[in-house]
Amino acid sequence: MTVRLLGVRHHGPGSARSVLTALDELRPDVVLVEAPADVESALRWVGDPGLVPPVALLGYVANEPGRAIFAPFASFSPEWQAIRWANARGIPVRAIDLPMAVTFAARPDDELLTHATPGGGAPPDPLRALAAAAGDPDPERWWEDVIEHRGDGTPAFDAVAEAMGAARAGTFSSAGEERREAHMRRAIRQAIKDGHDDIAVVCGAWHVPALDLDVPGAPTASADAATLRGLARIKVAAAWVPWTHRRLTSASGYGAGVDSPGWYRHVFEHPGSDGVARFLVDGARLLRDRGLSASPDHLIAGTRLADALATMRGRPRPGLREVLDAADAVMGGVDVVRSELVVGDALGTVPDGAPQVPLARDLARLQKSARLQPVAATKTVEIDLRTPTGRRKSHLLHRLLALGVPWGVPEEGRGSSGTFRETWRVAWEPELSVRLVERSGYGSTVETAASARLVERANEATGLAELIGVLEAGLFADLPAAVAPSVRRLADRAATDPDVGHLMDVVVPLATALRYGDVRGTDAAALGGVFDGIVVRVLAGLVPACASLDDDAAARMVERLTAVQTSLAMLDHDARRTAYPAVLAQLADRHAMRHGLISGRATRLLHDAGTWDAGHVERRFSQALSAGTPPAVGASFVEGFLAGSGTVLVHDVDLLGVVDRWLSSLTIDSFDAVVALLRRTFGAFEPAERRQIMNLLMGGATRRSAGFGAGVDADRAHDVLVTVRHLLGIPITADVRP
Repeated sequence: MTVRLLGVRHHGPGSARSVLTALDELRPDVVLVEAPADVESALRWVGDPGLVPPVALLGYVANEPGRAIFAPFASFSPEWQAIRWANARGIPVRAIDLPMAVTFAARPDDELLTHATPGGGAPPDPLRALAAAAGDPDPERWWEDVIEHRGDGTPAFDAVAEAMGAARAGTFSSAGEERREAHMRRAIRQAIKDGHDDIAVVCGAWHVPALDLDVPGAPTASADAATLRGLARIKVAAAWVPWTHRRLTSASGYGAGVDSPGWYRHVFEHPGSDGVARFLVDGARLLRDRGLSASPDHLIAGTRLADALATMRGRPRPGLREVLDAADAVMGGVDVVRSELVVGDALGTVPDGAPQVPLARDLARLQKSARLQPVAATKTVEIDLRTPTGRRKSHLLHRLLALGVPWGVPEEGRGSSGTFRETWRVAWEPELSVRLVERSGYGSTVETAASARLVERANEATGLAELIGVLEAGLFADLPAAVAPSVRRLADRAATDPDVGHLMDVVVPLATALRYGDVRGTDAAALGGVFDGIVVRVLAGLVPACASLDDDAAARMVERLTAVQTSLAMLDHDARRTAYPAVLAQLADRHAMRHGLISGRATRLLHDAGTWDAGHVERRFSQALSAGTPPAVGASFVEGFLAGSGTVLVHDVDLLGVVDRWLSSLTIDSFDAVVALLRRTFGAFEPAERRQIMNLLMGGATRRSAGFGAGVDADRAHDVLVTVRHLLGIPITADVRP
């Protein structure tokens, strides 16, 4: 009976090659790996064609999915290669580390699986100590030169065991690590007891001295049993999830991360002297794809320079630093190479049958249906809502957003919420897998889970704005099960909200949902009655709500007045023809003592809607700017009327004359009192508008561009009609004529 301890560095390409070489030599009848014991059943999937690394085992507390840990695997991970080797040959694989059920149940201070020194100082860095003993100030580079760039097989593990034994001398472990190593020793003893003659143990190099049962002073079976006795447990579950190379980096916060996963994969797949040349070829191809220069001469020079740099720096072979320095010197574009090749955007895949939460399995089905596959790199997706596939993509992304799994974020692009196009920025991050587990309590499918989440948000909402947000999310995600209760909740809340301003704030999003619901294939008919009821309440309470407003409140109200008119026009609502203009006329009445901003904006809205003709507007302007009106009130009226656009003054010379005469009549003190307000009003005009107004005031005529001729070019108009039909999806017929 033999037990061979193969001490590795997690995600080490040389360690992975050495493990494969050693396993081929040893031919064990069982392989033990450092992995939580309660994920052993999931390890049988390693080697399945559908389980493509990088992937991770996600362990989580069954009743608290938010408490989760990841165990990532890459193609160059020694544990992955060992499990894959054993599964391919039908050799049993056992996971021997402390179960997650114990880890999650432990107190926080017991989960510190770190090394400690007798003096209570910082945990030791074995690589730094070994590199210093070898006279190398760079521990990472020393380990790569000695182990990762070589892959010597069994002799390498003998050297690692001896080195780690020296590094661990004089240190002791935390309580958590003692439990882990005690559990691994017990698993080794159990394998011996089960009659296995040749046992291979793949574990972290640091643990090798502690797992050697034959070393003098090794803990006994009874001592390990005492260490593990009485440990609390909690129900846990495990699932395979996709991982990315970027999440393997140490910068991601993953404790066993590596700085260059893309480079490590290359080193694993292409060991030997030609590895550098192959990497430079990949770099040249990448740079040429980006429009940069990279010739065969560059590759030859880069390979030679990398070898020369390794020699000058006293290295046995070129490493990543030499390769990047050489590539930068001869080709440039090192930042692109570092991002795309040294790190990379590789994203793993998980087969449908592998252990997953039902919600993740349903998401995978919907991704295939929508032809929207998850990728690690951030990309922009343009969606055409007129097509069935486009609507499926939109519904899926909106449902995940409603569920709190932001795979995609909507952006302003060629389309917006008011068109048949949507623009999304999508990127799949491994953390989203945790979100799926957390949200699995809402339902087993994306649709039911998103609906339940929105209903919960609707019940928790305290304001109309929150309810409108929930309702919009439900409509855009095509979730009728969430829309119906949200509409009822909105109707109840709107009926009891005494604040007219709050009601006006929800008019615009409601109108948007009603106007564009058909574009997204959603049923927004239920909102019609709610919208009508809110409009009635706004019209009834608007005049009293505009009384006795201060400057800030008046500024907010004028924006609401404009928004309501825009919303009514968007839907061609009956209220825009009679009821709303009647209310605006009351607000614009010169006998009503209201803020000048309110009166001015009401007058402008009546003018823009065509309810008041130019003569009526000029008379109201003259009244507002008469000699008896305080200058500040007159200036507020002008601001309310003109804010945002001076086009009306350009096209109505008589109205411009009223404003000009009022300004000219102000005393010096009155002008000083209102100049700041007027500067803000006129400063918001477009430069062309200001130039035309000045030209008119100076007695000149406005410059007008030449108009179009009276005739119509039938051929050019035909081309326009064809284009418009393409845009609207209307069939093109031969008889299309203007």
